[in-house]
Amino acid sequence: MPPAYVKPYVKRNKTDAADAEAIAEAVTRPTMRFVSVKSAEQQAALMLHRTRELLVRQRTMLASSLRAHLAEFGIIAPQGIHRVEKLAVEVHSPAVPPLARDALMVLVDELASLWERIDVLEAQIVAQHRADEVSRRLASIPGVGPITAMAIVSTVPDPSMFRSGREFAAWLGLTPKSHSSGGKDRLGRISKRGDRYIRHLLYVGAGNAIRFAKARAAGGEAWIRALQERRPPKVVIIALANKMARIAWALMMRGESFRPPAVAAA
Repeated sequence: MPPAYVKPYVKRNKTDAADAEAIAEAVTRPTMRFVSVKSAEQQAALMLHRTRELLVRQRTMLASSLRAHLAEFGIIAPQGIHRVEKLAVEVHSPAVPPLARDALMVLVDELASLWERIDVLEAQIVAQHRADEVSRRLASIPGVGPITAMAIVSTVPDPSMFRSGREFAAWLGLTPKSHSSGGKDRLGRISKRGDRYIRHLLYVGAGNAIRFAKARAAGGEAWIRALQERRPPKVVIIALANKMARIAWALMMRGESFRPPAVAAA
């Protein structure tokens, strides 16, 4: 059981006896939610994702540091992690003093090493994706790639623990907070509860699906365009990420692959 759901049943002071009594009381609640038990293989697959996520953060930190230091000497590059290669070449520019060049080469070497390690981890994740039938079906959703598909499969071993796709999206923190009282419904920003890693992957995938016309047409271009006319860009991305999460749950439950709206209607 999630600790946050057990805490309300702790009566007063926090002791082992009070915690045990609270757990015994919480487990009897008919609406209590339980954490699904993962296998050793699923835990190992998630370790690949967690390690990759850490290395990507470190790569971003090194790239930002390299950009900031070179900007002091008037050397800049366009945005994007892949544009850092241009900066790595500019380290040997005559505008960079020798002492600074020695320090910056340490960052460049670390970036190159991190890039190689990330590529190795991503290759392992893609190999797992190709061997997993559920992951391949999830990757048929526009905006969902091998990394996102394998992250969902490894994190959600039993999709039946969610009653609906909306409950799965709410578990990922992609639904608005409710501040309703006195019969008035007030919905705020998304809750951002649940698995931050999968939520981030779906957000990035939704942004790419909106950006590219082919994926936008497969995901329902008319729906996306209608939403863009009345909502800000980031709200549209969140809405599409929510929709992708619901579709992913439906595909896992039904054992089907994604079908574009036009094909499904036919």
